[in-house]
Amino acid sequence: MDTHSSIIIYNVTVYSENQTLKNGYIKLTDKKITEIGDINQYVLQPKDHIIELSPSYKVIPGAIDVHIHGVNNADAMDGTAEALKTMASTLPKEGTTSFLATTMTQSNEAVEKALRNAGTYIEEQTSTDAEVVGIHLEGPFISPKRAGAQPPTHIQDPNVALFQEWQKAAGGHIKLVTLAPEQPNGLALTSYLKETNVVASIGHSDSTYDQVGEAIEAGASHITHLYNGMRGLHHREPGVLGAAYLRDELFVELITDGIHCRPEMVKLAYDQITSERMILITDSLRAKWLKNGTYDLGGQPVHVNDTTATLADGTLAGSILKMNDAIKNTMSFTNCSLEDIVKMTAENPAKQLNLFDTKGSIKIGKDADIVVLNENLDVKMTFCRGTLSFKKED
Repeated sequence: MDTHSSIIIYNVTVYSENQTLKNGYIKLTDKKITEIGDINQYVLQPKDHIIELSPSYKVIPGAIDVHIHGVNNADAMDGTAEALKTMASTLPKEGTTSFLATTMTQSNEAVEKALRNAGTYIEEQTSTDAEVVGIHLEGPFISPKRAGAQPPTHIQDPNVALFQEWQKAAGGHIKLVTLAPEQPNGLALTSYLKETNVVASIGHSDSTYDQVGEAIEAGASHITHLYNGMRGLHHREPGVLGAAYLRDELFVELITDGIHCRPEMVKLAYDQITSERMILITDSLRAKWLKNGTYDLGGQPVHVNDTTATLADGTLAGSILKMNDAIKNTMSFTNCSLEDIVKMTAENPAKQLNLFDTKGSIKIGKDADIVVLNENLDVKMTFCRGTLSFKKED
């Protein structure tokens, strides 16, 4: 195909930023979305490459996974370009076109190595895979009481000077930090993150409801994996969970594998928070897309069995959730619409990361990051910046 030709995905339902077109088409040219419309409006150009489907196929914006550690035997903490390349080339299979390479609580040296590697990769990456749009620093500035699968030996108090060193090592690419604001210096780091346009996320935190309020005042605007690694809901102490439900300033991550929280709790969260503030994440490990077995997570063995990843003591250790399964599960658990899904997988994360001018919706002029779903919501094709990165064999 001529590199200067356009790709037309024709006779599909297009979930564009402002409307859903039942018999629509979308045109991709030079990595961008250049036309959207009704098929009756389409004028064929000589070099156009047409992919004709049927209205049962749906075109949605590619997912932006703001919390993902690894996939296909690669992990952001491996600290190698090969690991990030593996992640970036695998994720289009599940409809993810952009992601934050997510670190975890480890030694300062291991974290810095991963940050340097990711920063370099971001600046040198090519356009045929899912795009690493930044780094999510999960830990080590968290609560020992809410460590979850984060190794307690490497947990430390929030530290502005250390974060500044790490942000420099990462080339300025840390976009989101999970921290426990109630820990010593937690509010100081939260304020610094806000000042430097980094998202401060409350997670692995034992904060009370009032302490979350203080963190919001300081600049916190995000909640890491709702229900997991946080003070729960009590009728005299609403905790982090209560704040996530009630405070409109917060975007809220949720892992909808039905394991990290029961389907009923997904529905409860969705009904309270709605698609206006929810962000679907996978929080997946290197074991995703691999067979059952034992894999590494930060030097700890993780046992994977069909749908669940646990440490030796039974602690949940991330997920093996694929983004397209998160979409199907969420629709099943909550009865939400595909328009709601688009908000939770693309629009909300793009807005939170200040990327909505180029990503997060299907609109003329934006990056051609799109996913074609069949009638069963399986990923049929994924385009990353106009390049066909994945096609499901019939």
